[in-house]
Amino acid sequence: MKKYIEESAGFLKERGFEAPEIGIILGTGLGQFVDKVEVISSVSYNHIPNFPTATVEFHTGKLIYGTLGGKKVIVMQGRFHIYEGYTLQDVSYPVRVMNELGIKKLLISNAAGAINLNFKKGEIMLIDDHINLQGGSPLAFKGVGLLGTRFTDMSAPYDAEMAKILKQIAAENNITLHEGVYASVVGPQLETRAEYRYLKIIGTDTVGMSTVPEVIVANHLDLPVTAVSVITDECDPDNLEPVNIQDIMDAAAKAEPDMVTLFTKLIEKL
Repeated sequence: MKKYIEESAGFLKERGFEAPEIGIILGTGLGQFVDKVEVISSVSYNHIPNFPTATVEFHTGKLIYGTLGGKKVIVMQGRFHIYEGYTLQDVSYPVRVMNELGIKKLLISNAAGAINLNFKKGEIMLIDDHINLQGGSPLAFKGVGLLGTRFTDMSAPYDAEMAKILKQIAAENNITLHEGVYASVVGPQLETRAEYRYLKIIGTDTVGMSTVPEVIVANHLDLPVTAVSVITDECDPDNLEPVNIQDIMDAAAKAEPDMVTLFTKLIEKL
């Protein structure tokens, strides 16, 4: 894999992706964050050697390089999921490439359902821990020891300093920012009533189909990471209604200004 990572990074360096400081992965319905970036270079995923291709219709599939808040940033406009047929290594591969390019911090957003019914649509949760229900690990492959410590410690997977800054920003800007545990499942089907009850029993606050593989790899690389969930639906098993994908997109759009504020001001302070 190391050779592939170097090839991908070399290709991007040739196209102006020089010395980025911060990597950002944008989730479903949160792509307008890019409007805040002064774009220097942009490359479609399908042009980058060894890179997966985004197949979800509402994920743009571009890697953006530019400046924001006085920092050089790389933004993934669209991400990969194992429900698209990719492996956990594929899904997390861009984190390794961004690390090879030199990022020092990683910021992640996702759209998620609220298991904790105190959380409402359009609100945001700061992820302070997670539960991996994707049935595997992005570190489970031959040669992983060449890229980092095989037995990666996950006692504190999310960076405390960035979390502290995000909470300060939320308070200063009157943004509701919950904290809690995110569970990552395979998908693409949504959960049954029984599954929602199970997720609550095991301590889940939000559930989605991404983020955890990227966070595990960031920890493998000793790369500080923070992540937020935008609440797009409320998962009450006793009052469950069919989920409309457009409703999820609308809820993400409602929360996007707050998410953009949190991330842009965080980047300014890093």
